[in-house]
Amino acid sequence: MISNANSAKHRPAMPDWYESTAVYMQPNLRKAAWQCINTFIPYLALWVVMLYAVHQGYSYWTVLALAVVAAALLVRIFIFFHDCCHNSFFASRRANTVLGYIAGILTFTPFADWRRTHGVHHSSAGDLDRRGVGDVWTLTVGEYQQASGWKRLAYRFFRNPLFLLGPVSVVLVLLIQRFPSKGAMKKELHSVLFTNVAILAVIGLASATIGLKAYVMIQLPILLIAWAVGMWLFYIQHQFEGVYWARRENVDKLLVALKGSSYYKLPPILQWFTGNIGLHHIHHLRPRIPNYNLQRCYDATPALQAVEPLSMRRSLKSLCMNLWDEKQQKLVSFRSVT
Repeated sequence: MISNANSAKHRPAMPDWYESTAVYMQPNLRKAAWQCINTFIPYLALWVVMLYAVHQGYSYWTVLALAVVAAALLVRIFIFFHDCCHNSFFASRRANTVLGYIAGILTFTPFADWRRTHGVHHSSAGDLDRRGVGDVWTLTVGEYQQASGWKRLAYRFFRNPLFLLGPVSVVLVLLIQRFPSKGAMKKELHSVLFTNVAILAVIGLASATIGLKAYVMIQLPILLIAWAVGMWLFYIQHQFEGVYWARRENVDKLLVALKGSSYYKLPPILQWFTGNIGLHHIHHLRPRIPNYNLQRCYDATPALQAVEPLSMRRSLKSLCMNLWDEKQQKLVSFRSVT
């Protein structure tokens, strides 16, 4: 009882304007359907054009150029998948599950298993005592200084942007997500198995029709580019100058949303491709707001507009911020502690 009372002291009531944001949690079938039309159809059309280019012997650079656009659309499809994990894209839970599994097959991500780990991420974001599930590996200065030489080396490799956006994202999408996450239950295990079987079925069908080589030449670059972009977005959402972290007894959920999650202000075209996920401070405040309502919520809520935006240029500084300094309450570079 004493523990609960102490925890309550660090969980102040939400401000008055918080309740007004609830209206944006209402799914809109028309908007959801239009997003599916303006994303899945162009993605499939690009796939057909790329297949034609491969079979007609066009330069592979042409295929790769088209793969960049297709990858951007696949990132957008992943945002729909993400909304379905929160049961926010459609009003119907079944519809969210069906679309979630379809989008999961396209993005090589098991729906139920990812939904569980992502839920843990939302409940533990900004909490230094609950790191390790659904987040980017982050050590404190003290933990890094006390780590073995091998762990330090591994951490340095992991935090290197070329390694994080390259090999790490490749291993994640092609290998790690082929297995259930730690703590997965029956439903999560089945989702991993279903997704893997579906992916193998698609590969088998492709091999029997368009040819395995053509499939790999098209799908692999799309997948790797999309996941590199996705890894960057996930990284920058909680790894930036001025980010908020705290020990469990001091975690303030409002600060986790408004200061621990970035408002990544992107150009309109990139905001469209990334499904408004740059408004991540709103997403952590109200996870049930579908992507197509995030901008409306922002435009109608002055308190959310007061959050300092993170520009693309400023976001690059985050690549040099590698450790959490508990004394200074900020992310610092390796250089500052060695």
